[in-house]
Amino acid sequence: MESIIGALGPLFLLILLGALLGRGPWPDGDFWSRLEGLIYYLLFPAMLVATLAEADIRAVPVARLALVLLGGLLLLAVGLWTLRPRLGLGMPAFTSVFQGALRFNTYVGVAGAAALHGPAGATVAAVAVALMVPLVNVLCVLTFLAAGTLGRGGVGASLRALARNPLILACLAGAGLNLSGIGLPGWSHDAVTLLGRAALPLGLVAVGVALRPQAVLRRDGGLWTATLIKLALLPALVLGLATLLGLDAVSRDVALLFAALPTATSAYILSRQLGGDAELMAALITVQTLLAMLSLPLWLRLVA
Repeated sequence: MESIIGALGPLFLLILLGALLGRGPWPDGDFWSRLEGLIYYLLFPAMLVATLAEADIRAVPVARLALVLLGGLLLLAVGLWTLRPRLGLGMPAFTSVFQGALRFNTYVGVAGAAALHGPAGATVAAVAVALMVPLVNVLCVLTFLAAGTLGRGGVGASLRALARNPLILACLAGAGLNLSGIGLPGWSHDAVTLLGRAALPLGLVAVGVALRPQAVLRRDGGLWTATLIKLALLPALVLGLATLLGLDAVSRDVALLFAALPTATSAYILSRQLGGDAELMAALITVQTLLAMLSLPLWLRLVA
């Protein structure tokens, strides 16, 4: 347990640092929104390209990892829609609950995998991102569509945004460079690697900036339903599938880590833009991120 806390503790401290910086007088203006854009569109994609371009992807059980992660997400999505009438939520609130249960904080996931298992963990995490990001985005767009919060323009814009998603494009580029045997030649290796190294610490600080501590006081059935599903039910489901399919220890730990992650901070922007309950989404992001600081080490300790 001490080694798990030792690996994840610094990550949580950076998130808490971001929470403090985001509420201080400096830096002000639109600094944080611009920084988040830089991380999302440049630094994090550079890290994914650097990881995938020269990693031994053949050492990752991609098919079984896909069955575990994507199977868990699909089962959860079907279950949520089946239970929707019993949740007693309006459609805007349900879209936020759906996002809160399925989306995951990529920065915490990749940083945690690297901290726990080094380069091997980072490679499996990059593969997990490549598998999960497209499916989660498609499922969430379909949910907004079924909820009736998207107009014709909203559907087209969402699909175009999915096609231009920098994380998906970075995973495709990194995998293409790897499979072609080109890798990252010459100075490009060091340049892209240096860019990627800045992604995780800055990304974790940006996660903290996005937190809304007052949301913890919100009494809302949807808030706690989505949090219970995200931090307890989905990890248990994924761990069961990983055990059933015999994933190796590193792949199992990374799959469990990604299943137990708090929801993504970007879900708030999507909720606001696509007609969801943005305030509920902000509360979900905050509560799950804070509670995950306790639940993540416990889940990983279970399989240690």
